[in-house]
Amino acid sequence: MKSKALQVALWEFLEKVKSKAFIISLVLMPVIIGVMAILPAFFASKADDESIRIGIIDGTQKLVQPLGEKLDREFRLKNDQPNYILRNMSIGKSLDEARTEGARLVASDALEGYFSIPATVFDSGKVEYRTKNVGNFKVQERFSRAIEQVITEMRLSSRGLDAALIRKLTARVEIKPIKISEKGEESESSLGETFVKSYIGLLMLIFMVLTSGQLLVRSMVEEKSNRVIEVLLSSCTPRDMMIGKILGLSGLGILQMFVYALMGIALALKTGMNLLQPEYFAFTLVYAILGYVFYAAIFVAAGSPATTEQEAQQITAYISMLMVAPFGLMLLVMQNPNSLIVKVLSYIPVLTPSIMVLRVSIQMPSMWEILATIALMIVSTAAMMWIAGKIFRVAILSYGKRPTLAEIFRWVREK
Repeated sequence: MKSKALQVALWEFLEKVKSKAFIISLVLMPVIIGVMAILPAFFASKADDESIRIGIIDGTQKLVQPLGEKLDREFRLKNDQPNYILRNMSIGKSLDEARTEGARLVASDALEGYFSIPATVFDSGKVEYRTKNVGNFKVQERFSRAIEQVITEMRLSSRGLDAALIRKLTARVEIKPIKISEKGEESESSLGETFVKSYIGLLMLIFMVLTSGQLLVRSMVEEKSNRVIEVLLSSCTPRDMMIGKILGLSGLGILQMFVYALMGIALALKTGMNLLQPEYFAFTLVYAILGYVFYAAIFVAAGSPATTEQEAQQITAYISMLMVAPFGLMLLVMQNPNSLIVKVLSYIPVLTPSIMVLRVSIQMPSMWEILATIALMIVSTAAMMWIAGKIFRVAILSYGKRPTLAEIFRWVREK
């Protein structure tokens, strides 16, 4: 590496690391990650503070009492009060009258919602739930399971079986997940822990690339607008400047990863979560660095022709879409990280870093896949750096009209 490129890298690193924007982002980003990754899971699992009133329209006239008893046994508040208080809305009313009253009570917040159980539920198995908040999946899931179990008990009781024995035979089974490594070692794990670990790893990679990439594009636009770039190019080549800028901001990204890794270790020690896995951290760091340099080259190639702040924002927005795309694939990867479609996505360079960070955190891929995707990223990064260098060499001194795609392709083809 030429000394001038290293000088540019050192200057870019020191200038950005001392800026207030970088220092604020260094502190603010873990807060954002915590809010987006930890708080939703915390509030989703948080117990209710007061009893919830639920209406029941029971077309069978048999389910309200056993359903209430079952819910009382299974779900209670910290003060030992029932989590759910049922209101039988079927007494002395027709179905239409009960639904009208239920709608009125829900609208006035006297009820969280009401279940309408038809007389044919033993055959159809269908129940309706009306509420203002259809997103409260906890109520729906708990009542769905409870109603199903009560109906199962009544079906079996009608055939002469003892209800207490039925309850014992149909008791819910709780599964404790234990993860087995490639070496056969066992460790306790959970869906929440796996989700948090993979989600945090992906968020760290995306935020690191986006924040540093935006700094890179804005730096180029600012230097072009005030003509500083012409002074800089008088003392070094465009290639040295491009490589120096990428290396300097790569140093910022690595510094961010190091700080966040220390925070992650502290969090793991504090909460007891099984996050301290050397292989996970090592491969995540490798993919993060390769992914950053690859995307930095994309930012350079796309951002160097920009001449205004508005153009720079549009460019970073488009590239950001590529980085955010893996969030839509997260559930697919978590359910089956070794499926054919996930493996194919792992070999698309713009997705490789994100998909592999998810796969490593969920289920460690085979070593040949890891080595193959790392080799792919090295080759793709080298190719992208070469393309970015071709565009940067011409575009960095271009002013006025934005070049067309045909002109950019011609710059890439030129020797």
